[in-house]
Amino acid sequence: MIRACEAGDLPAVFEIINDAAEAYRGIIPADRWHEPYMSSEELLHEIESGVSFWGYDDGGELLGVMGIQPVQDVTLIRHAYVRTAQRNRGIGGHLLKFLLATTDTPVLIGTWAAAAWAVAFYKKYGFRQVTVEEKNRLLRTYWTIPERQVETSVVLADARWLSQNARSGG
Repeated sequence: MIRACEAGDLPAVFEIINDAAEAYRGIIPADRWHEPYMSSEELLHEIESGVSFWGYDDGGELLGVMGIQPVQDVTLIRHAYVRTAQRNRGIGGHLLKFLLATTDTPVLIGTWAAAAWAVAFYKKYGFRQVTVEEKNRLLRTYWTIPERQVETSVVLADARWLSQNARSGG
């Protein structure tokens, strides 16, 4: 069952994010890795900034989480993580499809360029990677991230965004 995460879920959300983010260790640039990957303060800041977390709940246990954030004229999918032991069971896909059905605006996703599995996951659901120039513009417009993260990330866009922005070569 997919459900909205509540205040009482924050310890589990924190645990899932940091467990799943271990996949990035040694993959993303060393200067972007830190312990924990997302601090509890950063998690609260993301929520205060408008990220709504949704979870895949199996018998009262959260197995995966994904955030959604409306920003200006788009919707961002943020912080998509599935417990390491629960990967490859369709949990991320269920969460993504659910969240995509909740918005009528174009959807953008930013992820680490070196996380080939993440890029492939989103492409499997119809997202397409935008050009480097467009990626840089989008990350600076819709996200609040350090410049180093802009340099080392990619942006994937859904069909709605791509059709509205066909001239950019997305």
